[in-house]
Amino acid sequence: MLLKFYGADKEVTGSCHYLEVNGKKLLVDCGLLQGQDAKKEEQDTFPFDAASIDYVLVTHAHIDHTGRLPLPVKNGFHGKIYATRKTCELMRIMLEDSAHIQEMESEWKQRKHRRSGDELEEPLYTIQDAQETCQYFHPCEYGEVLVIDEGIVARYIDAGHLLGSASVELSLMEGKETRTVVFSGDIGNTDQPIIRDPQYFHKADYVIMESTYGDRLHEKADDLVKDLAQIIDATLSRGGNVVIPSFAVGRTQELLYDIREVKERQLVKGVPHFPVYVDSPLALEATRIYDNDLTGYADEETVALLKEGFRPLDFPNLHLCQSAAESMALNSDETPKVILSSSGMCEAGRIRHHLKHNLWRPECSIVFVGYQANGTLGRMLLNDVKNVRLFGEAIAVKAQIHNYRSMSGHADKNGLLRWIGEFKQPVQKVFVVHGEEETAESFAELLKEKGLDSYVPNYRAEYDLIAGQCTNAGVPMEALYRPVHAKGTPDYQKLETLGKSLQELINRSEGRPNKELRKFADQLSSLVEKWEL
Repeated sequence: MLLKFYGADKEVTGSCHYLEVNGKKLLVDCGLLQGQDAKKEEQDTFPFDAASIDYVLVTHAHIDHTGRLPLPVKNGFHGKIYATRKTCELMRIMLEDSAHIQEMESEWKQRKHRRSGDELEEPLYTIQDAQETCQYFHPCEYGEVLVIDEGIVARYIDAGHLLGSASVELSLMEGKETRTVVFSGDIGNTDQPIIRDPQYFHKADYVIMESTYGDRLHEKADDLVKDLAQIIDATLSRGGNVVIPSFAVGRTQELLYDIREVKERQLVKGVPHFPVYVDSPLALEATRIYDNDLTGYADEETVALLKEGFRPLDFPNLHLCQSAAESMALNSDETPKVILSSSGMCEAGRIRHHLKHNLWRPECSIVFVGYQANGTLGRMLLNDVKNVRLFGEAIAVKAQIHNYRSMSGHADKNGLLRWIGEFKQPVQKVFVVHGEEETAESFAELLKEKGLDSYVPNYRAEYDLIAGQCTNAGVPMEALYRPVHAKGTPDYQKLETLGKSLQELINRSEGRPNKELRKFADQLSSLVEKWEL
């Protein structure tokens, strides 16, 4: 009975955990790497035979937990993919959207490589691959007892993170040995619009637990809707736009719920009938799912509103942008507005165009309402970078940057402690995953102070659940991110030569006008920030 760690280990994205029981092989999640995490070579390959996997259990639909599912299918997977009914509905549109992005990026890279003569890159997977993946979905409901195979029984409860999100309990039997293993998935924040608060398990031998915000508390606000309204009011009154990088599934719908309340309570005085644009085809598809019957998935207030025929995600002056032309028109329209666009970490999609047109304007505001992974453009902006590069152009950051952690879909440190504290019997070991290395280690230490045996596994670590011991320590982070190109390779030598030329140019620049020197320094600063690891 083996547990292996193949993603989101001392990192935040790319969740993928492997179980072997009675000769059967299971994955819990199969996520895409994002931000700095995506630099690993393992993005397009697996350290195991993907075709040999018998079952996949998905905790929720976010791409960092599902985005590599088409790869096992491409490699011969013919098993079952279990997830809640709403997760299956969301996965269908999210995987197809992810495949579309893969194809678009591949097409762009191929045009570039044809000109340079470099080897062509194929997309990670195609829209057809994503569509074929959906035939293996097996929807379930919360609380349903799922007999996966001999000696493998699963049960899902609501994790309170996203529509359909779940924590998963696995009851495992091998010979005469039994073990209960709980995977937390992403544990949700409390008092979110639409989504119910997290539910809890109370008994387990082993717990695999996320730690995204394990070292910090969310900012507390008496009235989040009022705070959001104040930003909108101040920004629109000075003629700027409010740009919100928002995850298309989950966060966008919750924001629409809040903005509807802003309008109903008439909290924006300067431009009370302000326009709101949702600029994400994926968000539009997801919103349709959120507008359907959510009985058993949403909180009581939302379910009651939907049953009465009221649409909680609709309000006056809401505009849904479908086409690229509609998206581009937003940046030529001088009317102050609120723009919700994906991706939430600013790594791809239409949001990058809106940032290009609004970041340099001091009258505008950029509002972050979700986690920004290390290495992403979103994290750079939160870290007060002064210049960024978008579409080959240097952009000054002069807009006001706001970060609302209290609006996060993840539990903070106290929420995580509340979740693990619900286990009434001693847990043999807690594996702390899905957190940046320092955060995961900090949270593990906090658990130890509370008497819990906690462990932060390396990537590719292995653990024998019957013997209760680690059988492979895995790959440390410093080895995982070791530079691929060593000194002496042609590419590195070329970089060294250019570095010497740059230094010579700097030496020759002495005596140039200060204005030119400042511009040169700003451009170099932007370049360094882009490539800094």
